[in-house]
Amino acid sequence: MTASSAAIRATGITAGYGSTPAIHGVDLRVAPGEMAALVGANGAGKTTILSTIAGELVPFEGEIEVLGNSKRRGLDHRARHGLGFLTEGRCVFMQLTGWENLAVGRGPVDKALEYFPELEPHLRKKAGLLSGGQQQMLALARILAGEPRVLLADELSLGLAPLVVQRLLTTLREAADRGVAILLVEQHVSQALAIADKGYVLSRGRMVMSGTAAELQASADEIAGHYLTGNL
Repeated sequence: MTASSAAIRATGITAGYGSTPAIHGVDLRVAPGEMAALVGANGAGKTTILSTIAGELVPFEGEIEVLGNSKRRGLDHRARHGLGFLTEGRCVFMQLTGWENLAVGRGPVDKALEYFPELEPHLRKKAGLLSGGQQQMLALARILAGEPRVLLADELSLGLAPLVVQRLLTTLREAADRGVAILLVEQHVSQALAIADKGYVLSRGRMVMSGTAAELQASADEIAGHYLTGNL
């Protein structure tokens, strides 16, 4: 894969649940080393896009290419071949210790701790006893230790304090700077665009805006309008 090629490419994707589409004709592209923010109101279809790219959902129409492979593959296959998926909520095993959570990942525990050394004093605790921020750090560290080439992150900041969110987003930015292609779903538009290279705005299952992070930051009022109409 060349530096200019896409690590993630979605073309004309329509997908949903059962026979009901939740997204319609979606196009997006994320290159290696690029972070793209996908923003929109609740119910806009952001998670559906991530699930379809990850291989959890089969699109009704369109084509998805991940790391140069356009064949329809499930999440297990894509995860074995370089995709990391941080789903909405806390992706940890609550009854396992912090160390055990890291040990079940694709990379060594020591490497995971390089991303979040502040977790080290808490490794003997069960994950269910950790704070929400520590749980999210645990989940992200486990994924990054496996050296993914593509990372999908769904609502990383949900329910977390601003300082913790900044710590997580900074780590994602550093991963992108090392060459990982990152697609970040986020409701907090300003935070997402401050850390991303470019962005996509989704409203009622359709892509209504796209551009560089700077271009979208300059269109904050228009984005806010899509949030309002997306909630009706």
